[in-house]
Amino acid sequence: MTEANKQWMIYGATGYSGQLVVAKAVAAGMQPVVAGRSQDKVEALAKKYDLPHRVFDIQSLSDSDALIAGMDLVLNCAGPFSQTADVMMQACLKQQAHYIDITGEIDVFEAAASLNEAAKDRGVVLCPGVGFDVIPTDCVAGKLKAMMSDATHLALGFDSRSGFSPGTAKTSVEALPNGGKVRVDGEIKTVPLAAKTRKIDFGGGEKLAMTIPWGDVSTAYHNTGIPNIEVYIPSSPGMVKQLKRLNWIKPILKLGLVQSFLKKRVEKKVKGPDEATRAKLTTFVWGEVKNAQGEAKQYRIEVANGYEVTADGSVLVAQALLGAHAGASGYHTPSTLLGTDLVEQLPGTRVIG
Repeated sequence: MTEANKQWMIYGATGYSGQLVVAKAVAAGMQPVVAGRSQDKVEALAKKYDLPHRVFDIQSLSDSDALIAGMDLVLNCAGPFSQTADVMMQACLKQQAHYIDITGEIDVFEAAASLNEAAKDRGVVLCPGVGFDVIPTDCVAGKLKAMMSDATHLALGFDSRSGFSPGTAKTSVEALPNGGKVRVDGEIKTVPLAAKTRKIDFGGGEKLAMTIPWGDVSTAYHNTGIPNIEVYIPSSPGMVKQLKRLNWIKPILKLGLVQSFLKKRVEKKVKGPDEATRAKLTTFVWGEVKNAQGEAKQYRIEVANGYEVTADGSVLVAQALLGAHAGASGYHTPSTLLGTDLVEQLPGTRVIG
């Protein structure tokens, strides 16, 4: 079966990121099935681009994975992925459809990795994180491992001014009670929010930065095998202090009423940037490896804004899995699937070195 004859689905197609992905896919000459739980929104989107569509709540896949029957690949854009990824991955395994998504959630990556053998048995690829989370940092991690094969410590980070989409903001609200995450001697450890700070030149000058629970705490280990991993973003001293204070009330942040209140505020306040704003924004991505002797190497790239990277990256991976890489299987990170030069194939990428 040729790529042109294969069927694929974008679930969560009507969200902010989902709509960007649909537009990129159509511009690339593809005809995905657009899907989601809102009949009015899905039908309107399908009509706009003259695409096939399906309407269902993702949780109903637990009862009938036939809702994705006939699909060779599913791209999940419906976050928070803690609530959608597992049921969709299980359905994809049963239907023998490749699964990709745009998550940055550590638990989702770890769950996918635990299904590696099952995915190989079914001839299916499970590759979460085919957007800004985590294509750029995953490729930087792979480059650094090649530069220092005996690295024992990896630090990654990015300086982005893109802001949050509503879905990403809701995911961040969910993550607050869980604290920070780092990898120590191969194991993922929970640490306080903003547990560590340091000065980093991401590519645009040195800035104060703090640790965050980013997806590479999981993926970079599966990619490189480096046992100690931290991820950083720039932050003001005030923000560091504010997050450190939140460490004292993390149990309260778990309460359903508090989570509901914060997510409703997100719905009212957070809107993704328009096209003109996105076009002006770029992101610096940085990484550093060290070995047991204390030797260090750094690597930097500049990429387009996170939303463009997500849309371009997810479409590129989908094309690969519907085409030349259709026969791949098992759990993958983006760079183990398509190589560390993957990010350089995306528009707007510049290697700084």
